Amino acid sequence: MTVVQTSPDGDSAYKATTRDITVTVEPFFLEDQSAPEDSHFVWAYHVRIENHGDDTVQLLTRHWRITDSMGNVQEVQGDGVVGEQPVLDPGDAFEYTSGTPLNTPSGIMVGTYQMVSDTGHRFDVNIPAFSLDSPHQRMQIH
Repeated sequence: MTVVQTSPDGDSAYKATTRDITVTVEPFFLEDQSAPEDSHFVWAYHVRIENHGDDTVQLLTRHWRITDSMGNVQEVQGDGVVGEQPVLDPGDAFEYTSGTPLNTPSGIMVGTYQMVSDTGHRFDVNIPAFSLDSPHQRMQIH
């Protein structure tokens, strides 16, 4: 289940829980790294992964699907996140910030983390779909 929350400063946080692992993502546009006149738009996103279960788990891999507003899709796969494969004991959380550029002023990201429990069971944890919106996006009413 995905829940969109609005923080006190008006930013959106997107949340999904799979097998007692909660992933919360808060994207933000990086104006100072973007060059709209050159169709270069950059976002950062802050991720918090919380283990609400009874088992210790380790994040092994990530798989992202990034779609720009023209429908172009980029897939990103690899080991861990930001060079780490964190281990989360019950009650632990891990946070990191990363980013992505697009050639369009908006897009969407969604993905999964592959985890392994201390018993050796591998499973995927959903990363909620989240919107990448810049102030340079023209609003259209349909």
